[in-house]
Amino acid sequence: MENTHPTFANGKVCYIEIPSDDVDVSSAFYETVFGWKIRRRDDGSVSFDDGAGEVSGTWITDRKASTEIGLMISLMVDDINITMKLITKNGGKITEEVGKHLPEITAQFSDPYGNLWGLYQHRRNEV
Repeated sequence: MENTHPTFANGKVCYIEIPSDDVDVSSAFYETVFGWKIRRRDDGSVSFDDGAGEVSGTWITDRKASTEIGLMISLMVDDINITMKLITKNGGKITEEVGKHLPEITAQFSDPYGNLWGLYQHRRNEV
């Protein structure tokens, strides 16, 4: 039987608060582009579980977007080129194309609110 609980370990990234001015737009973006599971909590707030069920979080409306490069959190994707098309199709922007950090397959994007994120595609021969 498959374990449906996240891994609990000291030092693991486990919770992310994402600034947004429109939680419905933001949650739809991450659900469509990255397959995140969206949950509406009893208090009316909206939370998420990432595509692997390992990291959860929520959207917050009382903070500005993280629009400048500082701490960079990257989302793992199966196909970075397809994901970049989905990002732009769903209101995000590509801020750094693939190729800057070769041999790593990475890019950067901003979500519809302007939060800056990284993309990371695992090299197929490294599995």
